[in-house]
Amino acid sequence: MSTTPLAAPRRATITDVAREAGTGKTSISRYLNGEMSVLSPELRARIEAAIERLNYQPNQMARGLKRGRNRLIGMLLADLTNPYSVEVLQGVEAACHALGLMPLICHAANEVEMERRYLQLLTTYRVEGVIVNALGVREETLRPVGGGGIPAVLVDRSVDGLVADMVGLDNRAAAELGTRHLLDNGFDDIWFVVQPFEQVSSRQLREAAFREVMSGAGGTSSDARGHTLVLNLAEPVAVERALAELDRAIDAADGPGDAVASVTGNATGNATSSVTVRTGGKGGRIALFAANAPVALCLALHLKARYGADWQARVALLSIDDPEWAELTGITAIRQPTYEIGYRAVEFLHERIEGVQTTARDCLLPGELIVRASTLR
Repeated sequence: MSTTPLAAPRRATITDVAREAGTGKTSISRYLNGEMSVLSPELRARIEAAIERLNYQPNQMARGLKRGRNRLIGMLLADLTNPYSVEVLQGVEAACHALGLMPLICHAANEVEMERRYLQLLTTYRVEGVIVNALGVREETLRPVGGGGIPAVLVDRSVDGLVADMVGLDNRAAAELGTRHLLDNGFDDIWFVVQPFEQVSSRQLREAAFREVMSGAGGTSSDARGHTLVLNLAEPVAVERALAELDRAIDAADGPGDAVASVTGNATGNATSSVTVRTGGKGGRIALFAANAPVALCLALHLKARYGADWQARVALLSIDDPEWAELTGITAIRQPTYEIGYRAVEFLHERIEGVQTTARDCLLPGELIVRASTLR
């Protein structure tokens, strides 16, 4: 018995269709392009019958390139494992379907070099536009896109040197909303926990807004203490060190007296920045404000492992992003309009592809505070 694999059947070409219909390739091209008025009814019927008999499938990529339009758009994602990215992508796909576009998804896995390579690849594919949700791409890497090149729309974060439309959360307002909620519920020792933020504008805005509120802007309590803890999730040893510092602060808050612990660090490290830990706060609980869902999950898993299922009796947790597990554990969250962010980004890009000429636009959408048991008095 022969085990030779069967060769795939040859796909019909436009030449095969022309021969089958008894006409030239020009007539077939006109039929495929919808130019029916220049074809007789009899010829249209012959072409239609030939296409059906041969099961001919036109090469849309080749046709698009010939016309200078292929309806492909690229989407560069920093981290597809982040629920935020998945939810934004759902909005992108829905808008692409509605507008007749085809997304080409590139996952950079939080690697700056991968971002650079994917952007180069997207230009070789001659995509009509690019949506960028990137970690640390530089101006020179983005030179082929944006002004003077392929239209680009940024999601969630801006990039120095690139003038382009941007769609995302109103980060300053979201951080202020969460911080004021914690203050209003009696927490005067609040830690903002964020991944390294020097190269990511959205993280910078959230951290800056947190510090402004905690420093007394807008009439907040002078007794409140705000701390920034940088948690580099890409470095397990550094994460362990940072969580150990947090544990000491939690334990100190539960202890008697007015003992003080100080820790210093910087925005790219994994320690607190200019921290003074006050003990004996409201009910002995400190509050953690996670800058996004991956940070919140890391904190929740650590706290449960260290303090048990009742860890929220000692620590309150609020997160920007509202993953499904947050509801299960009763964690307060600021829900992002992720689907709308993705949909709006495609709409903006489609307008640029169609020739809209305006100054760069920022579409900042509000977050929704979802209050759960974790942060209640």
